[in-house]
Amino acid sequence: MSVQRARKRAFKMDLVKLHAVCEANYARLLRLFPDYEHSNSREFHVGPARVVLEVLERSRYTTFFRVQQYHADDRWLGSLRVEVRAYHDAGMLEVGAFQSHRRIAARYDYPNTHMLQQDEKIQQNHFLAEWLEHCLGHGRVDTVHVVNG
Repeated sequence: MSVQRARKRAFKMDLVKLHAVCEANYARLLRLFPDYEHSNSREFHVGPARVVLEVLERSRYTTFFRVQQYHADDRWLGSLRVEVRAYHDAGMLEVGAFQSHRRIAARYDYPNTHMLQQDEKIQQNHFLAEWLEHCLGHGRVDTVHVVNG
């Protein structure tokens, strides 16, 4: 088969793989933010970075979260901002916005004007999976002790 002919084949998204990642991410987020139903935010540290999980909107079957990571020196390292949708009836968590990119399509033609990968949606959800796993393994909550006098 020629190289040119192979390039013209349509990209096919692996929905089973995407759903598995989204289900695992749902479980990871709930481990990091178990009290999301009664609290609007959760904060912890991963190394020198501060991580903030915020509830943006709640409905019966869906919760929208903003996940942000701030570094001590944002000027050099920047920050991470991801908005995710938790589908409680399906037990899945899906990336809705990544950094400044909103409305991520299921697939893209390649090349495209923004140079997004054909499987950008899967890649962003995989990145979220690795990042959430890193937070679970290395995150720490700084406790504040209140002394009553």
